[in-house]
Amino acid sequence: MRRRDFIALVGGTAGTWPLVARAQVSTKRPLIAVLVAVTRKGNPVLNAFVRGLRDVGYVEGQNVDIVWRFAEGRMDRFPELADELVRLMPDVIMVAVTPAAVAARKLTQTIPIVCPLLADPIRLGLIASVSRPGGNVTGLLFRIEGLADKQLELALELIPNVARIGLLVNVASGVVIDRQEAESASQRLGIKLIPAEVRTPDDLDAAFQALANVGVQAVLVLVDGMLFNERNRVAALAAAARLPAIYGFRDHVDAGGLISYGVNLADNFHRAAAYVDKILKGVKPGDLPVEFATKLEMVINLKSAKALGLTVPPLLLVRADEVIE
Repeated sequence: MRRRDFIALVGGTAGTWPLVARAQVSTKRPLIAVLVAVTRKGNPVLNAFVRGLRDVGYVEGQNVDIVWRFAEGRMDRFPELADELVRLMPDVIMVAVTPAAVAARKLTQTIPIVCPLLADPIRLGLIASVSRPGGNVTGLLFRIEGLADKQLELALELIPNVARIGLLVNVASGVVIDRQEAESASQRLGIKLIPAEVRTPDDLDAAFQALANVGVQAVLVLVDGMLFNERNRVAALAAAARLPAIYGFRDHVDAGGLISYGVNLADNFHRAAAYVDKILKGVKPGDLPVEFATKLEMVINLKSAKALGLTVPPLLLVRADEVIE
């Protein structure tokens, strides 16, 4: 069956995809399906992926078609949206985050899946090994071992006599390794870590209020798609609670957060385009080794520090890759 016929057959099930968009999918061009945890508007990492495709010769609507699905921070939508995309029989699926990869992998073991933000993929059954994934999932890791240690050490440098730090964690994501590492690091550093668990954006206000009520002196915001999507709100809530916050992605700092230390998201998404290119040229995803993140950066927002009444140590400013003034 030709893809055009198949799309016409299953079109009624893809209720969230306008008919006009479906009609634009060509039978002559490769089809890339993209499943994202956040929204498209104002999302620089998705622009980095599209730019990466252009760099390897693909232009949407000219020699490749792309269909997009956005969970808008709701992880519970991944199974539904993944099902819509799998039914379109794309040549490759790019899933932005690990929970989306898990949802897509449950539906297909044949359509190649590329994820630029893999976390704990072996434990989750997505790959057999980093050097030889084996199945239909590959991509890039976004975690660096010991990152939580570094982030908590930043809190120690920023805040004199810090003893209690909150941990904002989305328990709906299913990724536990970051939390485990943060808890282990806090014990080593002699810091009491107090978790505030959320599942949806509606839980954020109560989470920050709870952290303020127990007297934490800072908060570590774990990397997560929903928290990324709500980064402006998270930064505002942290500021309102007068809580210095440490993040894993610079995008939080651009949104008004205090400090970030971690992987450059845009770099991972740009590199993911090269995986898509290789797969479209016939390479099996199971033969493409999972790459490690190579670019770590520290970004500090001095405006946020001033609003919190914090003086950033000069040595920390010197080490920063970027200082927002």
